[in-house]
Amino acid sequence: MASIAKRQNGQYRARYRDGGGREHARHFARKVDAQRWLDEQTAAIVTGQWADPRAGKVTVREYAQRWQAAQAWRPNTRHRVGYALSLHVLPTFGDRPIGSVRRSEVQAWLAGLRAKLGLPGSVKAVYAVLRGLMRAAVLDRVIVTSPCDGVSAPVTVGKTLTIPSAADVAALADELPEHLSAVPYVAAGLGLRLGEVFGLAVSDVDFLGRRVSVARQLDDGQMLGPLKTASSYRTVPLPDVVSVALAEHVKRTGRRDGLVFATPAGEPVKRNTFGRTWRCAVEQVGLRGLRLHDLRHAYASALIAAGESVKVVQTRMGHASAMVTLDVYGHLFPDSDDRTRAAVDAYLGNPADSARTQNASAQATGTATDFLK
Repeated sequence: MASIAKRQNGQYRARYRDGGGREHARHFARKVDAQRWLDEQTAAIVTGQWADPRAGKVTVREYAQRWQAAQAWRPNTRHRVGYALSLHVLPTFGDRPIGSVRRSEVQAWLAGLRAKLGLPGSVKAVYAVLRGLMRAAVLDRVIVTSPCDGVSAPVTVGKTLTIPSAADVAALADELPEHLSAVPYVAAGLGLRLGEVFGLAVSDVDFLGRRVSVARQLDDGQMLGPLKTASSYRTVPLPDVVSVALAEHVKRTGRRDGLVFATPAGEPVKRNTFGRTWRCAVEQVGLRGLRLHDLRHAYASALIAAGESVKVVQTRMGHASAMVTLDVYGHLFPDSDDRTRAAVDAYLGNPADSARTQNASAQATGTATDFLK
């Protein structure tokens, strides 16, 4: 219900009730302006684009807290989002009413973020948090449109994969402390992610059946938890070289149960501590900048070089889809140019064979017709 009433001071009071029955009102000097405002609000309610003007007064910080609390994120995701908010988003927008943030301000903030972080991938990850926050505010009818709409998002350039050699893996194993020396073989020989490596239990390794079950990961808080996606739960073949490395590791460290990799005191490995140890090792062997994740890339490249299909590589890597596998490793698959040329030449290369081809097609059509009768 909407109405316009002229007040004693000569102004016009326009009012309406939203879908929840709450009344909203504004005052105008001219009746035509009051009517225009009512028409706009009515149209917004009818089309589902209406947002409570009072809701937009909540600060970005307050809404971010509610948004975070409502999400069913994995611990690593929650940590990453919280880090991006506290370090990059909230210092700029935190105390602002969420409805007051403008697209031009987001664009300027993004430009500053590029200068500060440098790496396009890091900028994109932080920007994705702000964009997700504003998108949620739109869906909650806190704001009408997102200030991230129309912003020129950062463009990431495809990164060249670093593929360490077998000699590199062996050198890293020799350089790492005794309780971690088998890590490079597990990462490069099974294709596990960092959290999966340190979440691997002795009971997950079937030496007789020559396979390893990937069933959990160790998160940033040293807690064992679920894997990244449903497809991350998988069983991978256990190669002989990895089997030997693990058997020697178990014998050397006495790890008969619990986690395969643990500190000398039997505690889960801290990611930060391992990161420092890893960086020291790669520098010592002349591989500065090499990540443990690059050993996972080495596993995928070995499978592709051996002729494994995209589907097999997807399954072994625990990717959510074959498209993910192709996006990352598509350039490693053998070039099919020669096969394409041969196929087209076989089709168009000898026009004299066209009559025979037509006869064969007719026979095939007749056969299909007979089958359908």
